[in-house]
Amino acid sequence: MPRLEGKVAVITGAGTGIGRATAKLFAQEGARVVVAELSAEAGEQTAQLIVQAGGDAIAIKTDVTEPDSIQATIDKAVQHYGALHILHNNAGGSTMRDSDVTDAPLEEFWRVIKLDLFGTFLGCRFGIPAIVRSGGGSVINMSSNVALMGIPGRDCYTAAKGAVASMTRSMAVEFAPKVRVNAIAPSATMTDRVKKLVAGNTALDKMANSHLLGLIEPEDIAFMALFLASDETRKVTGHIYPVDSGVIIS
Repeated sequence: MPRLEGKVAVITGAGTGIGRATAKLFAQEGARVVVAELSAEAGEQTAQLIVQAGGDAIAIKTDVTEPDSIQATIDKAVQHYGALHILHNNAGGSTMRDSDVTDAPLEEFWRVIKLDLFGTFLGCRFGIPAIVRSGGGSVINMSSNVALMGIPGRDCYTAAKGAVASMTRSMAVEFAPKVRVNAIAPSATMTDRVKKLVAGNTALDKMANSHLLGLIEPEDIAFMALFLASDETRKVTGHIYPVDSGVIIS
């Protein structure tokens, strides 16, 4: 039996990269997938790829930084599929404007806090009650290896992703036993966006070259998300799972 048979999943930022890889994998494993994406075109492309492969997906234009938008997406998902069992708060990302605390533009700090932290907060705010009403399930947040180790020149992103890790632990305690809340902490993952970011940052380029098992692809993160979404982790909550090719220990 497919690992997510009968499950409904909302995945934010699923128009490209890790989100698209996860949406496709979840659908292959039997989930009905809601592609929640700011770019309507990219979201529709992901949904169509799933449908063409024999899966079930819809795309909803979603801005995770706007409460009304993410609430509407959750409501539409439940209206369309009748339930919500999995929420993957994947939307986020850093930029080349990030720097250390003395030099980073203040607007970059607030941009990443609003997108990566507040966006995750809002997803959980509206998604968790729907999961509870559906009988329980899994929330998967996105932290980062920068939250677990010292990486120079990324202080805005580090602040946001460290907060996601802390919030994940507290929500795991608050919403057990109905909802499991875990987070993934990827290292640099070779999406198109990150390839450009690594090429322009000496510290990130050095980190990318230190991967013990080779560079990480979006599918590697998707496999961890699948594990955390499945009933195989029905007794697992409150943890941050690095998918980092050994960077943290090297």
